[in-house]
Amino acid sequence: MTLPSGSSAMSPMATPASTRAIESGTPIRVLIAEDETHLGTILEQFLTARGFSVRIVRDGRAALEQLRTENFDVALLDVVMPEVDGLEVLRLIREEPLPPEVIVITGNGTIETAIAALKLGAYDFLSKPYRMAEIEALVRRAWEKRMLARDNMHMASRLQRAMPSTSFVTHFAPLVAVLSMVEKIAPSPSPVLISGESGTGKDVIARLLHTGSARAEGPFVDLNCAAIAESLMERELFGVEKGAFPGAEQRRIGLFELAAGGTLYLDNVGDLDLKVQGKLLRALESGTFYRVGGAQKVEVDVRVVASSTRDLSRMVQAGTFRDDLLHRINTIRIVLPPLRERAVDVPLLAQHFLGTFANTRALRLTDEAIGALERYRWPGNVRELRNVMERAALLATNGVVEATDLPLGADVGAGARPTSASVLSLGELEQRHIADVLERTNWHQGRAAEMLGISPKTLYRKIREYGFKRPSGRNA
Repeated sequence: MTLPSGSSAMSPMATPASTRAIESGTPIRVLIAEDETHLGTILEQFLTARGFSVRIVRDGRAALEQLRTENFDVALLDVVMPEVDGLEVLRLIREEPLPPEVIVITGNGTIETAIAALKLGAYDFLSKPYRMAEIEALVRRAWEKRMLARDNMHMASRLQRAMPSTSFVTHFAPLVAVLSMVEKIAPSPSPVLISGESGTGKDVIARLLHTGSARAEGPFVDLNCAAIAESLMERELFGVEKGAFPGAEQRRIGLFELAAGGTLYLDNVGDLDLKVQGKLLRALESGTFYRVGGAQKVEVDVRVVASSTRDLSRMVQAGTFRDDLLHRINTIRIVLPPLRERAVDVPLLAQHFLGTFANTRALRLTDEAIGALERYRWPGNVRELRNVMERAALLATNGVVEATDLPLGADVGAGARPTSASVLSLGELEQRHIADVLERTNWHQGRAAEMLGISPKTLYRKIREYGFKRPSGRNA
């Protein structure tokens, strides 16, 4: 391995300040997976000195764990590593939503290895020895590609005029009252806060508020605040002026401006950091804001709808959420009940979703299947029920969905209603259900998470929490 002439991987003084201040104080996040300790340390120190945020691991299993629990922009993967090799890590991580760009490095590079890496989705391939300057340039270009892909995804999925389903199927009297309230407040420009567990339909309520307002012809722009790194959130919401930081070569419009004349839906608003909370409060109060690096005030007419699965009042007490922002977004509050409290809706929703996925077939649920659905506690709420019925529609034979077609665990699917002595706790039900879904999907965590109605990272945490062990021979 060689270093650039006149530079040292050990000396931060060799790095100009302008290149260390990536993205106005937000460094590019890099994971290094290198089992050669000395080489990994030199590479880590060099990239850190150049302004990158670097984490290093020594084997493929640790690399997978880091990539599934933290957000990285670029990963440098050595091919030959203990536990899991670099190509296998690459294959598995490409199944994740918006994975990092991957640069594969090997000490005995061959054409076959390079082709295999590129086919698996690697950004590029390097053989040892390599120049440090070459690594730095590759990481920066890989980061630029990832930012472009993320921007394209946001523009394609968030700026929507044609809405997905905005219907709410229910016979549950308290929820019927909530829907009546939604109809009355939809025309108001006031902010709305929607509370409820994950999967209860907060996004559907947000869309109903939009379509029932005078803004229905305007854009509906949604942002999951838990899915964006804190360091990127201000730019995501308010945009960036050209020249705001090295690499900002053109003005970028934020979601607040994209939602002008319409509705901005902030899901998981409790995940915003305090700095962004302050800027959001000012924008709500004045209808104006400044883009990052900008001096010109931007005026917008936007209605903000926020939602949270967390108790924001407790967060205020803990000092992690602004009291004044809570009062501002809590002008009107809607609370959605979990599915386990509206058991009367379970058969109704199940048949509704079954019809959605049946195509031209006529499908029906047996009494045993309905009983199993009613007894289950639904930790993933309506989203989980929808996923269960999608699977049931695929497995049904002769137009009939049996209890055995439902991935709810053996005890829940039994014919007789359990007695009080055998009732399982919610945690036990969740544990058994997750284990069953993992088994049914052959431990494919992406498909299992989708079926459960949770994110892959949440599933990964649950696997560790419950101490599940992957059967030998299954995918990592």
